Amino acid sequence: MIHDAAVLDVRQTATQQRDRVAPRTRPVGNGRCVVMIQTQAEGAGSQEISRILGRGLRDRGYEVHSIFLFRRTAVYDREPNTFYCAMQRPAGPIALVRMAVALVRHLRKLRPDVVLCFQHYGIIVGTVAAYLAGARTIVANRTTAKSVIPGWAQVVDLAFGVSGLFRKVVANSKSVEHEYEDYPQRYRKHVIRIEHGFEPKTTPLTQAEARKLLDLPFDAKLLGCVARLHAGKNLGAAIKLLVDRDWHLAFAGQGPARAELAALAKSLGAADRVHFLGELAPDRIGFFLRSLDVFVFPSIAETFGLAVVEAAQAGIPVVANDLEVLHETLSVDAGPCALFVNVDDPDAFGAAVQRLLEDEDLAATMASRGSQLSDRYSLDAMVDSYAGLIDAVALPRVASVGGRADQSRVR
Repeated sequence: MIHDAAVLDVRQTATQQRDRVAPRTRPVGNGRCVVMIQTQAEGAGSQEISRILGRGLRDRGYEVHSIFLFRRTAVYDREPNTFYCAMQRPAGPIALVRMAVALVRHLRKLRPDVVLCFQHYGIIVGTVAAYLAGARTIVANRTTAKSVIPGWAQVVDLAFGVSGLFRKVVANSKSVEHEYEDYPQRYRKHVIRIEHGFEPKTTPLTQAEARKLLDLPFDAKLLGCVARLHAGKNLGAAIKLLVDRDWHLAFAGQGPARAELAALAKSLGAADRVHFLGELAPDRIGFFLRSLDVFVFPSIAETFGLAVVEAAQAGIPVVANDLEVLHETLSVDAGPCALFVNVDDPDAFGAAVQRLLEDEDLAATMASRGSQLSDRYSLDAMVDSYAGLIDAVALPRVASVGGRADQSRVR
């Protein structure tokens, strides 16, 4: 994985990716070709799920390709079988058409058995492109909270589901699954639930060692969050916690709201206590989590909350927004793994953080419960569930002379 986007020349990357993802001979046996389509390439939760899912499927003998509509950061540049339809976000109609053409052409070369589409734009664009390319087995993955999906996109998704364009629709939590209760039966019959699995983000480093590695203050009470810097993550609520307190706050992530967040910190007199670390590669997230005293998660909408689940499992005390889905995902048989609060109430949010900083027994209880989340959300269980789904929905493969699969006979 690349840790610094600046070390790559984008034009060179565009040339190299053609060699890295050129269609190759299908493996003999059960190596179905699976394509995963995402909207943008960056280090965020949905992309992390497809990364670890893809690796798990490869280990089980599947041929897996990742397609991103456009490249936002360099974090996936060295992942195998990765293709960018555009090297930056399309800025106009011509660029959009070029992106769409690149997607259809690449799908035609790969001839996938199953196409997994993630995020609302990825689902819509990926489904249309797959059908144009001759692929007919589409699985839609709901990794975007319904409240932040544009109305027109919800209408298109509904039409696609009712008309049967989706073979299955995957919900990653009970909360998301329940959102489909009022949908027509022709849509609901396709919905299944596969909860996320994840890689534990733990490290043997001490807190001091982790802070030194990331150039964070040694002697401060340090709060932090792993999140895309976007309005939907409500990170301004976390910055407001620093008013009249000597706490520091660190963000691991990139996004369009960075300048706005920096301006807010400056206006509150806290600019020197807010640390923007930028996007961290998956193998460095554990260092970041270890450096924190409390993980704060003020996001206004989630379908699962992968980043906060990873933080809780790593043993970091958590204060999270009072969302139904987070109550669901941040719990084990022994009880909740976090304190929940209305983060738009600065006094309540601050009091919850203060409580975890001062009450060592409570913090230890939360950490102990959080460590059990890796059992609840097993990575192997997620991959096994997707493997079963892929095999169930894929068209049968017809063997030809020499034992090779003849895909054209089942298209």
